[in-house]
Amino acid sequence: MQDFSISPKEMIAVFWRNISLIYTLAKREVVGRYRGSIMGIAWSFFNPLIMLIIYTFVFSVVFKARWGVSTQESKIDFAIMLFIGMIIHGLFAECVNRAPGLILSNVNYVKKVVFPLDILPYVAFGSALFHAIVSLLVLISVQLIFMGYIPLTALLFPVVLLPLVFATIGFAWLLSSLGVFVRDIGQITGIFTTVLLFISGVFFPISGLPEPYRTWMALNPLADIIEEGRNVLVLGILPDPVNWCFMTAIGLLIAWAGFAWFQKTRKGFADVL
Repeated sequence: MQDFSISPKEMIAVFWRNISLIYTLAKREVVGRYRGSIMGIAWSFFNPLIMLIIYTFVFSVVFKARWGVSTQESKIDFAIMLFIGMIIHGLFAECVNRAPGLILSNVNYVKKVVFPLDILPYVAFGSALFHAIVSLLVLISVQLIFMGYIPLTALLFPVVLLPLVFATIGFAWLLSSLGVFVRDIGQITGIFTTVLLFISGVFFPISGLPEPYRTWMALNPLADIIEEGRNVLVLGILPDPVNWCFMTAIGLLIAWAGFAWFQKTRKGFADVL
């Protein structure tokens, strides 16, 4: 029986060995999602825009929520801060929600020894990343039109996201394996990501919470990344290097743990499927 390496080096090597295949499969997923629709891939632009308008109306008009960015805060200011949280949460949620079905929806690959199953989480992340980039371009366009500038710290946004990238792919490896053996995982992840949407500071500033709640919120890494994303994209505040290093280390640990679990359990996929 083939032995699969669980070393951190192999985790990175899998990506570089198959980068062309990952790109091709991710591109096929993106194009396939909109194949047959009249507007085609343009939906990747309109979907986040429509959701942004709805959420902005509900929270800033109906509930009259404010972010406290300035005394003259407009609905556009609120929308921009909200959109950043939606982009970051959406990137994580799309991968995690799809992960339990990655192997189940590619059963034909399981029987093929030559196909590298461990790239499927990379493919799912690549597809989610495309939609996140489209949403980010929408955000930048809105900032330029209504605010007239983007702070230089915005260049650090990919750096801020790096811990989330590692952790998301790690969770994708873990959940894609668990999804083969426990079919209920797909239902649980949907509830989990919905709960995260409301407890990660997507719709409100963490600074606006009472002190005891802020302490609990500090245990949610996604909330911290969302806050740092707003700092660099809108407020022009540099990320905390110590906190970033800690978050990156945690992200790498999650990625390796997920990869190791996937490699250890993949031998049983064929028996179950």
